[in-house]
Amino acid sequence: MSKLNIQQTINNVEKPFLKNDIPLLKIGDNVKVGVKIIEGNKERVQFYEGTIIAKKNSSINTTITVRKTFQGIGVERIFLIHSPKIDSINVLRSSKVRRSKLYYLRNLRGKASRLKQTFK
Repeated sequence: MSKLNIQQTINNVEKPFLKNDIPLLKIGDNVKVGVKIIEGNKERVQFYEGTIIAKKNSSINTTITVRKTFQGIGVERIFLIHSPKIDSINVLRSSKVRRSKLYYLRNLRGKASRLKQTFK
């Protein structure tokens, strides 16, 4: 069995699990991610809003790292975007960035951590 056939088989297995309704996500975008949370026998959607500071991997393994500041403390969360736990992803605002990873935002406080907004 050649390497091409193995990769093709992997792609065929992953294809039904890929989501089609995901918007184009870029580094520096301000997003609102709806996460399904199960409490007892009830299920609800909790929204997490922040800036995408990193994007990793491809295909079904694509993850985004979203950072927000809550009461002056930086909180980061990594989301697997094709996960069934992710209900929705909405892009609220896009920013002009010149880096592929915005890890430098971790060291900035207050207004210094703002990014220049781009308009479509």
